[in-house]
Formats: sequence, structure tokens, C-alpha cells
Amino acid sequence: MGFATEFKAFALKGNVMDLAVGVIIGAAFGKIVDSVVGDLIMPIVSKLFGGLDFTSHFIKLADGPPGIPQTLVELKKAGVPVFAYGSFITVALNFAILAFIIFLMVKQVNKLKAEAPPPAPAATPEDVLLLREIRDNLKAGK
Repeated sequence: MGFATEFKAFALKGNVMDLAVGVIIGAAFGKIVDSVVGDLIMPIVSKLFGGLDFTSHFIKLADGPPGIPQTLVELKKAGVPVFAYGSFITVALNFAILAFIIFLMVKQVNKLKAEAPPPAPAATPEDVLLLREIRDNLKAGK
């Protein structure tokens, strides 16, 4: 079996295609969660804690060039090393929310699987019922 044939067999397996679809959907879902956290949840958390914005929390590890704004974005653009613990908190919060949402989704899917009623047994054909009746009558000596 040649390399091309072997690769084609591998690439067209169902599991590989399922994985590819899962990765693509996961990336899109990650963007949705980032938006939910950044655009919906974090503003509420910020409002509750008096304007707290985690992403603006950092510690400069070196002095930057004079005259630049002392914001995380501008310091990073200038190449100043910063300890951006606020960004880490935001990413960790994003992960926790994503994990919780996935947990709820898996829990719901498992619940739906468990609630699915078992398929009804197929009806016994009439000729089989008649043959059983004849057999039972013969056993009884009628």
C-alpha cells in the first residue's frame, strides 16, 4: 500500500472528519464564549466591583520609553516586559465559564439520552401467532 493510498484511507476515516468538525465548531464556540465573557459578564462584574477591569491590571517589570501612555497595550507595543496578571485572570475566568457551559451541555445531552424511551417490540406476525396456537393445542392434546 503506497503512502498516498494509506494517507487517503486515514484522512477519510469517520473519526478524523468528526474531529475536524469538532475543532472548527469548538473554535467558533470559543469566540462566542469570549464575547459572552468580555461583552456581557465582565462589564457586570466591573460595575458590581466599582469599575474593576481585570485586563488593565499589570506590573511593569522594566521602565518604558518616556512619553508613552502607561497602559498595558501601549507598554506591550513599546516592548516593555509586563506581568499581566489581569489578563490571566480574564482568561482563567473565560475557561471556567466555558467549562461550566460545556458541563451543562453534556449534562443535558446525557439527560436526553437517558429519557429516550426504548423502542417498542415489533408486533408478532399473525401467522406466527396462529402456529403458536396450533402448537399449544397439540401439546394440550386437543
